[in-house]
Amino acid sequence: MVRAKAVLFDNDGTLVDTAELLLKTFRYATRTVLNREFTDEQLMRGVGIPLASQMYDFTDDADEAEELLRVYRAYNKTIHDDMISVFPGIPELLLALQRAGIRLGVVTSKRHDVCQHGLEICGIADRFEFVVGSDDCSEHKPQPGPVLYGCELLGVDPSEAVYVGDSPYDILAGRAAGVRTLGVTWGVFSRQQIAEAAEPTFWAQDAAEAARVLGVS
Repeated sequence: MVRAKAVLFDNDGTLVDTAELLLKTFRYATRTVLNREFTDEQLMRGVGIPLASQMYDFTDDADEAEELLRVYRAYNKTIHDDMISVFPGIPELLLALQRAGIRLGVVTSKRHDVCQHGLEICGIADRFEFVVGSDDCSEHKPQPGPVLYGCELLGVDPSEAVYVGDSPYDILAGRAAGVRTLGVTWGVFSRQQIAEAAEPTFWAQDAAEAARVLGVS
């Protein structure tokens, strides 16, 4: 169990279940632009870093990467609202943290407005003091900048915060920022995939276990 003044959350795969949405959108974009088939693992391996960077997993050509990004965003917008949902137990976890006086923020590689919209759809936007999106910070995960910026916005020392995420990039960013990290296994990446890149301070397999780790169960 850990006591923290602040808890920062990743978005996709941690708060909001977007796995099928992302997979469907990546598949549509790569088929449309490149006329190629990729495995699910290839399509999803970059989830957790900014979308524009992920497009270079599929091509080395800058024009193709730009077109992939354009097609991805246009298609994603048409299916986004019907394909996202909050993970079980997350609303209760956030409420418990808030009632315990722990300050909350979101640090994501998704664009600010898209993340905020998704949180609103899922009914949890009002639990957070802010969203740090990929367009809010000059550094991006796995670099520490976004997590450090989140701590700065809350006015807490990194040692007083925990960063919760489901991807290796989350854990690497949190460790580099000097915060404690909570790796969750209900998202896109398995425990093995996370641990191979960086071992988090704590683990949780569901929101109830996360609540126990964070001392609010």
